[in-house]
Amino acid sequence: MSLLTALKTPFKQARWQWRRAQAARRWGRQQAQSVPAVVGNAMPKSGSHLLIQILNGLTELGPFVDPGMPPLSRSAANHNLPQVQVVANLRRLGPGDIAYCYLHARDPYIEELTRPGVAAFFVYRDPRDVIVSQVFYATQMHAGHSMHEYYNQELSSVEERINAAIQGVHTDTARLSSITAKYEHYLGWLQQPAVCSLRFEDLILERPAALGRVLDHLAEHGFTPLAPRQQAIDVLTAAVKPRASGTFRRGQPGEWSEHFTEANKQNFKTVTGDLLQRLGYERDRKW
Repeated sequence: MSLLTALKTPFKQARWQWRRAQAARRWGRQQAQSVPAVVGNAMPKSGSHLLIQILNGLTELGPFVDPGMPPLSRSAANHNLPQVQVVANLRRLGPGDIAYCYLHARDPYIEELTRPGVAAFFVYRDPRDVIVSQVFYATQMHAGHSMHEYYNQELSSVEERINAAIQGVHTDTARLSSITAKYEHYLGWLQQPAVCSLRFEDLILERPAALGRVLDHLAEHGFTPLAPRQQAIDVLTAAVKPRASGTFRRGQPGEWSEHFTEANKQNFKTVTGDLLQRLGYERDRKW
């Protein structure tokens, strides 16, 4: 941990407590203790920043708090944390706290996100768009990405980079799981009825209905905003500011079709089998 990070951490923790106190004063201490902690979970490059912006909009609807902390699963330096630290971060959440993370669907994470007092959301995305997002982010936007050098120095075309992201990379200098392996770690969240699963595409193209599901899930966990439903949806909609995210590029559903060649399509079908059908993105393999 750098000296600057070490100095910032106590400040952020104090700010978190101050925001909790402010929420209690604004909404009443009893109400502040009755709402659930809210956790947004996602696969990387699948809409986590969109989801957390929406969830942070809850601070205008009730005694919710944006702690302003890193993802629960990562350090301030953006390194993956060990399981024991992730669990400690999850258990530190109090009523009204809002957080996000990148957690596989396995215990103890399933147990923590489905326990009483936690309203959890999971956002997922078309794997083809995840691949395109990851390739362009690592190639053009994030020079520190573990795949940046490999994509730029070992490969010479978008087609090659997409194939690498589909199949995975295992060399002395670069390691990347196949897209199938990535999804297998997260698919179990779709089988958890206590977790509200949302498609990234619905949050973009069918936003009012998707936000209605967010409010319904919160109601199941003890919170219903005083504002009329449409007003509450409008508040959550206004919280979305894509360009405020440092990872924003385009974020448009279906962008994969602009970049996948026929060879990429065939490779994807061979490697992933029925993944798209299982996720509900295609009815068959004729795409």
